Amino acid sequence: MTDLRSLVDLTAPIVLAPFGGLSSVALTAAVSNAGGLGSYGFYGYTGDRIRSTIDELRAATDQPFAANIWLPTGEEVAPDAAHDAWARALAPFYAEVGIPVPPRPDQYLPSHDEQLDAIFAAAPAVLSIVYGVPDAATVEEAHRRGIRVVGTATTVPEAVALAEGGVDAVVATGAEAAGHRVSFLREAERSLVGTIALVPQVVDAVAEWNIPVIAAGGIADRRGVAAARALGASGVQVGTAFLAAHESAANKSHRYAIAHTAAHESVLTRAMSGRLARGAENRVVREIEASGSIAPFPAQNWLTGQFRAPAGRQEKGELQSLWLGQSAPLARAVSATEVFAELAAGLRA
Repeated sequence: MTDLRSLVDLTAPIVLAPFGGLSSVALTAAVSNAGGLGSYGFYGYTGDRIRSTIDELRAATDQPFAANIWLPTGEEVAPDAAHDAWARALAPFYAEVGIPVPPRPDQYLPSHDEQLDAIFAAAPAVLSIVYGVPDAATVEEAHRRGIRVVGTATTVPEAVALAEGGVDAVVATGAEAAGHRVSFLREAERSLVGTIALVPQVVDAVAEWNIPVIAAGGIADRRGVAAARALGASGVQVGTAFLAAHESAANKSHRYAIAHTAAHESVLTRAMSGRLARGAENRVVREIEASGSIAPFPAQNWLTGQFRAPAGRQEKGELQSLWLGQSAPLARAVSATEVFAELAAGLRA
């Protein structure tokens, strides 16, 4: 298996998980400067915003980092007449943060091509993708520009599909992980494989392609890193432990949830985005699920985003998406450098 460190010129094979909506330049740069691979999640970003953010990242670090985007699956809905009913169903939450029910937008998301064009022009070290296999033209263009491509799998067949598609590394993400379950070959509820079962099977399944496997899900300290390495992973991807770090964009309410949500208390829900994701169970999750009215993706994500943003500014944690993984009780409120040092100790175990 190719060593992840040589593939991307890293000191340590430790990857920061990309956070859609929660990424920060400070955290991404801190992980890259420590010798790992910082990642920045560009979900929902326009091309101009991607370019300006990558400029900020380059000003903060001269080390490799990854730009992450979501691939379109073909099931995304566009704004239509149903939008108004979906918005009215969430009216109490808008009122609670002091805003009107939002009118129908022209689009829920910028175009995939716009995002790719911006990333190709900026040429970060890595393009990381979720929700599918990049097409051959995307992989070819990335490689032409010197960009490595990393795909994400929740099952063995997904990992094989990514390897066959020409990616340079595969993230094997177990069901313990925070945030969205990025399954793409069948529904996420039927793709919930734990990290300790998933990683060695993915390692075996993609061995013929000689590409690194990066373990993700439930890894928050040196013990998780050592376990992932023992399972055959070339590196690890860590989310929740870094989300608790000082440089994270998580606010006080989110940090409180990370510190006070037991492993068995996190939930998998479609309430906040229309796609299955793991986080803390709060009032908005319970009430949306009880209502039985959840719009499809990306409508639900856009609609809840309209009250989640002001709720975050107002520190109303009961109205936010509090993404966290089952390793949350292991996370510590320290600097990203200290988190990184703890994880790196596992490489020597």
